[in-house]
Amino acid sequence: MALILITDDAAFARRMVRKTLEGDGHVVLEASSGLECLEMLKSHSPQCIFLDLLMPEMDGFGVLQTLREQGSTIPVIVLSADIQESARQQCLDLGAFAMLNKPPKAPEIRAALQKALST
Repeated sequence: MALILITDDAAFARRMVRKTLEGDGHVVLEASSGLECLEMLKSHSPQCIFLDLLMPEMDGFGVLQTLREQGSTIPVIVLSADIQESARQQCLDLGAFAMLNKPPKAPEIRAALQKALST
């Protein structure tokens, strides 16, 4: 199965996504901030990243911008409670593969991941 990196400052949110992914046999890494996410990418090669938008130190927009500047091809699925179309469009413009509203349901997580891994 796939190696997945979940980046969210809320432990509960990471745990909920992790439960679904590990239940499907994936290996999961966790980061609690955008900076920690970028550090983990130096030593790990996940096949997909689940990324929260609102985090301390560096938010999800900053992570997406950095990944874009580095030429990363890792699909990023953004998880956010922000349902504004402008935020969604900004994420997509920065290279996000998909955006799911928080809290994501297991079928949504599975469907987005399946699409991300098949591209």
